[in-house]
Amino acid sequence: MVDDKAFSDAPALAVLELLALDSPPGHFQELLDRARREKMPRIPLEELERATRLALKIQASSHQRRQRESVMADLVNTVHDMTIPYDPDSLLKVITSRARRLLGFDMAYISLRKPGGGSYVHSSDGDTTSLNVGLVVEESRGLGEMAHESGAPYWTSDYLNDDRIPHDEQLDAVVRAEGLHAIMVVPIRQSGVPIGALYGADRVVRHFTPDEISVMRYLADFAAVALEKARLLDRSRKEIAALEEAGVRADATIARMRQLSGALASLVALVLGGGDLHELAKAAAQTLDGGLVVSDACGRTLACAGQSPGLDETRTREAALETHAAGGPVEVAQNVWAAPVSAGEGPDLVLLRSERPLTEDERAFLGSVGQAVSLMFAVRRSTAVADGPLRDEFFDGLLTAVPQSPGQLARQATQLGLDADAPHVVVVARPEGAEHGKAVVWASSYAYRGAGLMKVHEGDIVLLLPGTDASALARAVSGELSPLLAEPVTVASAGPAASLASVAQVYQEALRCFDALLALDGAGSAASIDDLGFLGLLLSDDHDVDGFVASVVGPVLDHDAERMTHLVPTMEAYFAAGSSPTRAAGGLHVHPNTVTRRLERITELLGPGWQQPERATEAQLALRLLRARDVLRRRREAVLGQREPAEGTQDTLGK
Repeated sequence: MVDDKAFSDAPALAVLELLALDSPPGHFQELLDRARREKMPRIPLEELERATRLALKIQASSHQRRQRESVMADLVNTVHDMTIPYDPDSLLKVITSRARRLLGFDMAYISLRKPGGGSYVHSSDGDTTSLNVGLVVEESRGLGEMAHESGAPYWTSDYLNDDRIPHDEQLDAVVRAEGLHAIMVVPIRQSGVPIGALYGADRVVRHFTPDEISVMRYLADFAAVALEKARLLDRSRKEIAALEEAGVRADATIARMRQLSGALASLVALVLGGGDLHELAKAAAQTLDGGLVVSDACGRTLACAGQSPGLDETRTREAALETHAAGGPVEVAQNVWAAPVSAGEGPDLVLLRSERPLTEDERAFLGSVGQAVSLMFAVRRSTAVADGPLRDEFFDGLLTAVPQSPGQLARQATQLGLDADAPHVVVVARPEGAEHGKAVVWASSYAYRGAGLMKVHEGDIVLLLPGTDASALARAVSGELSPLLAEPVTVASAGPAASLASVAQVYQEALRCFDALLALDGAGSAASIDDLGFLGLLLSDDHDVDGFVASVVGPVLDHDAERMTHLVPTMEAYFAAGSSPTRAAGGLHVHPNTVTRRLERITELLGPGWQQPERATEAQLALRLLRARDVLRRRREAVLGQREPAEGTQDTLGK
């Protein structure tokens, strides 16, 4: 406060003293009030009033200048912050936070334009609800759309009560929830195109000054530049990351190509070095990290490594045709690939099950695996041609039962590439037309591919193939040879042979099966001894009565034995009565309903077709064999019962 002496000597100097001390405007007013109370003369009072007005004006100008300097300093700091390499999302949050602090807003937020029109709120600072961020503002609604359309700032001291603004119900609800009144918005533009808007809002009625509007415009312009820079930087980072990732992928691809190239060289070396098909399949499966099978067109597995692709015969045949038609690997099922094997007469193929999609290089390698298998078959065929006389002589000895020691058989089999310890099936085939020569060529290739033997014996094509399912091998041979010759082929099989020494016995069974097919008017069909039912039992050398009976009526026998029922006698009475339940009941001395229930139980055990002619004949034969065996057993027991007392008497007499 000014002292009394300064006030009385020179009132104007007292004003300067207050001005120098940057006193509040109230002190200047107090100085005037004191002069008036003390009834200062008119001229000095007028000078004091004028000096006070000038001092207040100077002070206001000074305050405004300092405020501008402070704002500009804050603006410079804000711009400096924007030069930090943010990603676009983080930069937008920095802008809203700085705008709120810079101009003392209660709330600040940024909206971005949508490609199809309108905008949405991206970032917000000072909000008290979760309604603002993500809010979609329809086109031609709200202050922001007005700023976008005009390219100039817009503001209002009381938004909800301003009729100039095209209101939107959803937008008004958010403004009401946040308690906003004064709102200012400036557009953010890049190259003259609006990309968003910067908002500042207060929760009280407020009239914005030109300086505040200018600062907001500066801030929006700086934000546009910084945002473009951030987007370019972010895009550059993503492009660099993509290039680095592409480089990593390229390195991995090159490394994989080198691995596949080395693996292919190893496969070729394996083939030329005399390796077998199983070794080749295992090496290829390890390289491709999957399960691999070398198969013929009918689904017969020639070699396997890892998990089988699991295709049935029909799908395998279709896959073979697809891959040979394509001339390269094709995906025949989900994550199951097939590649053609061009060697041989039939459409053989390589099947691969992979847990992931194959790359282009891996598909090419799979095709090379098929070529390696073709090369192995070609090498085998060349070796087989060279060993042809030895193979024919060896096979002829097996078919005619030339006496040889097991060790000698094993050594000769090993020399010819056969597995002497594996079970083998004998297949006899006879084309019904004039394509006998073509059939012989195919059979020779088929035997070589299957690690077996082939020869023409007494006019028939005879194959010795590793396996245990004679019926399946007969169908496989017929399935390939018949379409190849375009004429029916009669195929019979038997086995498996327990050893090479028993091949002649199995061959005779196959011949009897072949003769039975012809006698039954089955020319052009394929079957094994087991497929002929009771005829097979009669034709086979081992006469496996127990096996035949068990296969036909075994479930009924087990049921009678476990539950003390009478299903077998009921079947006998039923057949004896001409399949009449009523007459069967009379023979069994039971009610016809009892016979009907028993027959229903037999159907549950044997299946619904047991009364059909073919199965009924087998069932009657099995029952007769059971009855005959029971009679023979009783007679044998009776004879033994008579002998034992006699022998005991002799012993007693002898003593």
